[in-house]
Amino acid sequence: MPKGNIITENLNKDGIDRRSFLKCMAWAGTGALCVLQGGVLKSFALGDSAIHGMHKMKGELAFVQISDSHIGFNKAANPDVVGTLRQAIAKINALPTPPAFVLHTGDLSQLSKAEQFDTLEQSLKEIHTDKIFYVPGEHDVLDDNGAAYRERFAKGSIGDGWYSFDTGGAHFIGLVNVMNLKAGGLGNLGSQQLEWLEKDVKHLKSSMPIVVFAHIPLWSVYPEWGWGTSDSEQALSYLKRFGSVTVLNGHIHQTMRKVEGNVTFHTAMSTAFPQAAPGMAPTPGPMKVPVEKLRSVLGITDVNFVRGHHTLGITDSTLDTAI
Repeated sequence: MPKGNIITENLNKDGIDRRSFLKCMAWAGTGALCVLQGGVLKSFALGDSAIHGMHKMKGELAFVQISDSHIGFNKAANPDVVGTLRQAIAKINALPTPPAFVLHTGDLSQLSKAEQFDTLEQSLKEIHTDKIFYVPGEHDVLDDNGAAYRERFAKGSIGDGWYSFDTGGAHFIGLVNVMNLKAGGLGNLGSQQLEWLEKDVKHLKSSMPIVVFAHIPLWSVYPEWGWGTSDSEQALSYLKRFGSVTVLNGHIHQTMRKVEGNVTFHTAMSTAFPQAAPGMAPTPGPMKVPVEKLRSVLGITDVNFVRGHHTLGITDSTLDTAI
């Protein structure tokens, strides 16, 4: 077959070479490796050279956060979300030490369809880890109030899918803030979940490191776009006495961070497509970026959090310097 025909077969309807697209979309596979060492939580972008310089960790907790896979999405912003998810998986499997578990912070699917959940599950089975924990995004609870999501990904959870667990000397709390969204799409926890949260942490010592994960940010990133949670202030009030609190979210498809006292907020990039920075587009949604410019205009961030400190050690790098 002539070479020209081969190239034509690799083009989608938007005229994008799929293999070149995936190469330039390597940013989308970026997740975060989190390492808990003696109560100190450090975070590294996957692909960071510092990770590969680590010796095999003993007696330390290492886990990975990924977010917003949107399996079933096939628009111009990324016609192959399964391909970029697999890039994320490849980066996870290339870590020098396999993570103890993976946190997926929601929007597993695009339309809550069974076949989309199937594809997500089958893909994540390739990760070299013992356990994957989930919280739902709004795209995972569209038609059945989240029943199908909970049956697959949140068995044994409480209410709409919230739960907690202890491991590696830390207390992890998975919250659901995508049910009964408020005006403008703001997240909402609700009174039942808030009452549960208060009781869940009441018995813990203030020295216990806390890691909270939910889909929509628990701080007001940009309320005009629904990038915040209406009752997050009450939830966070139950965590003020703890010396080390880290809150991991997705939803906004970009890395942002904030520190308030001993609480560190961090949002993750999507494995599917980017969104505009707050207020830099008429509305939130998938953002198409020229393929040849993706690696130079997007970046990753390493965040090192030390319990009891009020600042973060942050290193930004553009994606043309990342693998």
